Amino acid sequence: MFRNQYDTDVTTWSPAGRLHQIEYAMEAVKQGSAAIGLRSSTHVVLGTLLRAASELSSYQRKVFKIDDHMGIAIAGLNADGRVLSRYMRNECINHNFVFESPMPVGRLVTQVADKSQVSTQRASARPYGVGLLVAGYDESGPHLYNTDPSGNYFEYYAMAIGARSQAAKTYLERKFEGFKEASLDELVKHALFAVKESLQFLPCSPLAFGGRAYE
Repeated sequence: MFRNQYDTDVTTWSPAGRLHQIEYAMEAVKQGSAAIGLRSSTHVVLGTLLRAASELSSYQRKVFKIDDHMGIAIAGLNADGRVLSRYMRNECINHNFVFESPMPVGRLVTQVADKSQVSTQRASARPYGVGLLVAGYDESGPHLYNTDPSGNYFEYYAMAIGARSQAAKTYLERKFEGFKEASLDELVKHALFAVKESLQFLPCSPLAFGGRAYE
């Protein structure tokens, strides 16, 4: 992609019907380090690739705990990911204070998607350049959602985002049928292999949520 006269703000449509600012944000997600999510009938596992920006820097955090029953993995701009994670934590705290119960995963994902979509409507704002894999466990069981900068969100049994995520998706598609009855250890193993498919070396940080939280 390259700069042109139609990418000065997010509300300017090109003659081809494209919003270039949103496409740039989606490209930031594609270039971020890989993040993997998969779920069984009892647990959800997140795995991320810890890739340093340079040889002189440390790894940046890619997995964030939102609440005791929920966490996220990010791909894209870490700063935007921290902003959204802080927003999600505040929403969980407010919901718990008002209703005295954990916040349903789907409801929080909807709010995050709405917040991302608002940033695509105002010329004074820019889209969040980060994709989220939201893992959680509530009364209806385990859940895995993917959100993107455009405000779209979908629920998945397994998903990979970030750089070279297609290789990880191919692995997940091959092993998908065995995920439903897999144990926690088996899910973690599949997550590690999926991350390995996206890159040959494997420094990663798994996080799982089930009937109880794991860190």
